[in-house]
Amino acid sequence: MIRSARVSAVIALSCAVAGVGLVGCEDSSKAESEASATASAAGSKQAGDQALLTGTKKIEVGGRLVNVSCSGTSADGRPVIMLVVGGGDGLEKMAGLQKTLSEKNRVCSYDRLGEGASDKPDGPQTLKSTGKVLTAVLDRVAGDAPVVLAGHSLGGLIAARYAPDHQDRIKGLVLMDATSPTQTADLNEGIPESATGPAAELRDQTLAILRGGEPEKLTVPDGKVRSAGDIPVEVIHHGKQYLAEVPDYGPGLERAWTNGQRKWLAVSSRSKLSPAKNSAHYIYVDQPDVAVRAIERVTSQAADHA
Repeated sequence: MIRSARVSAVIALSCAVAGVGLVGCEDSSKAESEASATASAAGSKQAGDQALLTGTKKIEVGGRLVNVSCSGTSADGRPVIMLVVGGGDGLEKMAGLQKTLSEKNRVCSYDRLGEGASDKPDGPQTLKSTGKVLTAVLDRVAGDAPVVLAGHSLGGLIAARYAPDHQDRIKGLVLMDATSPTQTADLNEGIPESATGPAAELRDQTLAILRGGEPEKLTVPDGKVRSAGDIPVEVIHHGKQYLAEVPDYGPGLERAWTNGQRKWLAVSSRSKLSPAKNSAHYIYVDQPDVAVRAIERVTSQAADHA
């Protein structure tokens, strides 16, 4: 969790909102060491993917440097897994997940512009422009291979918005407590203008982020969920309620959050919704086995459906 993880619970933007002081950010030193170990091991496991990116490197995309990490190898026809982190997080946050998954798969992750070790954006970003960066990264790490996107929080929203426009490449989705497709409306309804104190701070800082605030300068408008066809999709939502700091509004916000997860089911005719019963927002940290099993299931289903 992060120092503002209660804010993350509402907007699923991970560490993106600072200053509310609701809970603590997890120490990333272990994750960073795991990322280094993953990168160093990748070379020996990538013999079959010599033309593709191996280890942790920065690639140029539109004049900006994007930090990318890949490890593991894929059997012929098996999708490449791309992990997409939440707002405020770098790829090292998912290093442990990547390491586990790379035992059987080729797995990659990247820092979006403004996050981690990637360059800052040169101006405001949109879902379209951040999608172009993702496309360039996939070109380097997956080539012509099919891809499964596994996104957490804001990364889940980005993945679900990206997939409908790239059905030729994206063959599966795992959305881990993804930001609601109607997050701005949910928040405005859940915390009225008359609210004061931590609730008002949560609402105002969240809305600022959704409107293109730091660090990504990414505008995240509400929108209808579009279909990506019949690809396998698993939507996982947190099972532990953790909005005690805003008791007057927490229960309503939790209900809206769960409803937001249900809305994402419309992204495919083969979507499945399930709770991570013992997890708060960071499902892949609190219950990594749940995340691993879901990603491996979707990857296997995508390979069988190809």
